[in-house]
Amino acid sequence: MSILKKISILIILITAVTAKVTFAQVPNDIIVSFETGNSKLLSGFFNQNVELVVMDNDNVYSKSQAEQIVNNFFSSFAPVDEDAFTIIHNSGKQGAKSVIGKLKTNKGNFRVYFLLKQDGTKEYIHQLRIEKQ
Repeated sequence: MSILKKISILIILITAVTAKVTFAQVPNDIIVSFETGNSKLLSGFFNQNVELVVMDNDNVYSKSQAEQIVNNFFSSFAPVDEDAFTIIHNSGKQGAKSVIGKLKTNKGNFRVYFLLKQDGTKEYIHQLRIEKQ
């Protein structure tokens, strides 16, 4: 095997591992909550106040109000299957991450954006946007 071929394979493997690590930074329960439409699980990651944009709701809401709004959304727009949510882009720095994903529902696809900030050992969602694509 030529040295060029070995280097190419090594670069591909490093890229694949790096991509997997990047996506692994998002807590799995957040991904599961979008895939299953579980607003209760998702709200466990909400900060005490959440900047929320979901359909006609665009404001800063308390954690419990935000959970009700997201629950109403999932009641009307149920995720289609367990692969209903995919992360498209994930970036950030120490203490804060922004995530863009795609949510497939029974009534169409939605773009999901959320901002995670770390407080101690736990990450909290400070902003959440769910917008029709």
